Amino acid sequence: MTPPPPGCASLGAPRARVPTPLARSGLPLRLLLLLWTAAASQGHPKNGPRISAVWKGHAGQDHVDFGPAEPHTVLLHEPGSSSVWVGGRSKVYVFDFSKDRNASMRTVNIGSTKGSCRDKQQGCENYITLLEKQGEGLLVCGTNARRPSCWTLVNDTAELLGERRGYAPFSPDENSLVLFDGSEVYSTIRKQEYNGKIPRFRRIKGEIELYTSDTVMQNPQFIKATIVHQDQAYDDKIYYFFREDNPDKNPEAPLNVSRVAQLCRGDQGGESSLSVSKWNTFLKAMLVCSDATSNKNFNRLQDVFLLPDPNGQWRDTRVYGVFSNPWNYSAVCVYSLGDIDKVFRTSSLKGYHSDLPNPRPGKCLPDRQPIPTETFQVADSHPEVVQRVEPVGPLKTPLFHSKYHYQKVVVHRMHASNGETFHVLYLTTDKGTIHKVVESGKREHSLVFSILEIQPFRRPATIQAMSLDAERRKLYVNSQWEVSQVPLDLCEVYSGGCHGCLMARDPYCGWNQDRCVSIYSSPEPVLQSINPAEPHKGCPNPKPEQAPLQKVSLAQNSRYYLSCPMESRHATYSWRHENSVEQSCEPGHQSPNCILFIENLTDLQYGHYYCEAQEGSYLREAQHWELLREDGAVTSHLLGRARALAASLWLGVLPTLTLGLLVH
Repeated sequence: MTPPPPGCASLGAPRARVPTPLARSGLPLRLLLLLWTAAASQGHPKNGPRISAVWKGHAGQDHVDFGPAEPHTVLLHEPGSSSVWVGGRSKVYVFDFSKDRNASMRTVNIGSTKGSCRDKQQGCENYITLLEKQGEGLLVCGTNARRPSCWTLVNDTAELLGERRGYAPFSPDENSLVLFDGSEVYSTIRKQEYNGKIPRFRRIKGEIELYTSDTVMQNPQFIKATIVHQDQAYDDKIYYFFREDNPDKNPEAPLNVSRVAQLCRGDQGGESSLSVSKWNTFLKAMLVCSDATSNKNFNRLQDVFLLPDPNGQWRDTRVYGVFSNPWNYSAVCVYSLGDIDKVFRTSSLKGYHSDLPNPRPGKCLPDRQPIPTETFQVADSHPEVVQRVEPVGPLKTPLFHSKYHYQKVVVHRMHASNGETFHVLYLTTDKGTIHKVVESGKREHSLVFSILEIQPFRRPATIQAMSLDAERRKLYVNSQWEVSQVPLDLCEVYSGGCHGCLMARDPYCGWNQDRCVSIYSSPEPVLQSINPAEPHKGCPNPKPEQAPLQKVSLAQNSRYYLSCPMESRHATYSWRHENSVEQSCEPGHQSPNCILFIENLTDLQYGHYYCEAQEGSYLREAQHWELLREDGAVTSHLLGRARALAASLWLGVLPTLTLGLLVH
């Protein structure tokens, strides 16, 4: 029996016809039903997650609390390791999620150094903003009361390395990005607190320290940086993704533009005094993420994840970008490094109409040759290429777009039991949940299905960081309160027997020995759907299991309601009595239950009621109730209870329904 909505009595509770406060006010039940329908019609579209689940985890093994709240954190996890490091306020938390053991946590205190706090109003804490594995130890960097410094952490012992400008920001709120490549370090963090307000991309450790010109980016917000090793070592590139203010000040133009920039990793600076300390190979291109058919544009880049090609072909690396628009709707667009590289190699420069110098701007030169001054001057004054980077596929459109506001993304390439390859996206929302979206098929004909919404924490909160471990098949996420370990294969959340298991379309899961199980834990092949449109037809039994019969005895002329949990957000739920549909709840219904109200129980309304879920060709009986006549002796006993129940029901539901109608 499903719990009722707030303010309602238990499922099928009888309601004698007593003069409730609402009845005395003259507000009929039919009007309340209209209010309920108006409120319930607002909700998620059918392209949202099909199922919602709370990840409770195994007792003591999958959730660990910080203790005090940590408003600013950074998370580090190495694939295959059971350890997770989280940097917080003046400490580093070390978590151990060893298999079949309770998770443990220990802390290493790394407070501000003596004498570093000059102004208590400016903050004397040491917020850890960088964790990087180096050899047997860990490089830890933090704000150190606005004197950015670093430590080495070995065997839970921290040793101060001193001030390290560029490794940590002055404040934990600053946008910062640090990239390590062997002995070289790249950073977007300013070195002076009150000077150098213009953000730059720097090489802060290496042969020659370089920085980007102050005019090539407009208030950039850096998202991701990566090193791409190409066919020739001298041609290796640094690509970084960012968004910046739109130079087009037309009122109808978007405020932000999303970009990808390229630099030659072997850039040695220029020949003149103006170019000797600057990147000479900087170019930037616009990232396009729009759907022309629906006229929807997504201009604000939120996150980027690079999925390497399994055959090691760098050009086929997939770049997943999460974008949003001013209404906080989201889209995921997929690009290839090969397309990005081609744009920079072949496109003309925006606003430059003369012949390009030789070598052309952005070209990497062998043998550590400096870039000629003429080439630098053209690129420095015209840093943007004309050609835009468009998503892969024949239509050049988003992989999908959604009314949810996505913030972070990771992608796992996996193989189902039949060998088919899937790309599974895990996207965090602004509500503190994770959406699991499956991309199948070839690049030109991808099929996308949103299968699951996961609540990863015991205490709902914003997700601050997320890391994917493909070897252990886990997600590691943290909020300001806790760290959670979430399996990629959450097969136990799918109910409904074989049909429910296959309808989930989860490539990690299959049907075996009367259970929905992970393909990784089953010692023998499992049954998985091969028809994405009608996966339930792969089950041995063509008909799904029937719902168990539940009975309730009710007095004539009483009021009551039946509630049917809407497990699948993609299904239409209907209450059927005899051959008549009494109530229908479409996908996008805001309430988690499809509720049938009956104002006045008559002789014709006794009998069997079926709640049926229709999802394409899949029809499932979700609930089966039989309403029986109640004898008079019990009626008088229930009359007293009905007065209290009716009053609490209507007084509790009315404000919600009225608010729903106003919003609608």
